[in-house]
Amino acid sequence: MCYRDTLPVVLKKVTFTIKPREKIGIVGRTGSGKSSLGVTLFRLVEICNGSITIDGVKIRDIGLDDLRKKLSIIPQEPVLFVGTVRTNLDPYNQYTDLQIWDALERVHMKESIMQLNEKLNFEITENGENFSVGEKQLLCVARALLQHSKILLLDEATAAIDTDTDMLIHKTIQEAFSDCTMLIVAHRLHTVLNCDRIMVLDQGEIAEFDSPSVLLSNDNSRFHAMLSAVENRIIASPSSS
Repeated sequence: MCYRDTLPVVLKKVTFTIKPREKIGIVGRTGSGKSSLGVTLFRLVEICNGSITIDGVKIRDIGLDDLRKKLSIIPQEPVLFVGTVRTNLDPYNQYTDLQIWDALERVHMKESIMQLNEKLNFEITENGENFSVGEKQLLCVARALLQHSKILLLDEATAAIDTDTDMLIHKTIQEAFSDCTMLIVAHRLHTVLNCDRIMVLDQGEIAEFDSPSVLLSNDNSRFHAMLSAVENRIIASPSSS
């Protein structure tokens, strides 16, 4: 894969197959091509070589609206819009209040919203400033959950969140999207240790693609080296402070 002139070439030759309901962790250094997979999957930029096929259908052969209705993304920066809680979760008024409350309960936000004066009609300010970053991210998870998509992309979804909230969000995602195919672009390596397979990207190519146990059992694997480096930094940090 490569981009047209609008973006620099990031992905070179990337060939892989993902089974239904598989959880794939995607790791690599900055600029390795991690987020570029999402860009091409959602067709934000058309690829000039190769193809992406879902259930035997090439995504370039269907309309963008049809494609994106079947995909969900939980981005690195949680996005909420000016409006009510309800319009943020269900902008096209497709779901009942019962369905929305169910989604909020599954992401551990029902109690928080119930305590608001207007509940689902509570007005969200610009950029969701009247919610914490963790709460905004959980609301984004609820929004994705309502869409019932079978493919979910998490683009470093908890990179800017504290560790405890990070763990809660990933636990919530694992439970709520257990029947989905998930592509998890990881900033914190521990978040992909329970994935079925891990894809290590390097300069736009797949350097490794195997189960966590296989990669970690190989002292020469890149993922093993990356995780060891993180653990060494954690051990060294108390003395450095």
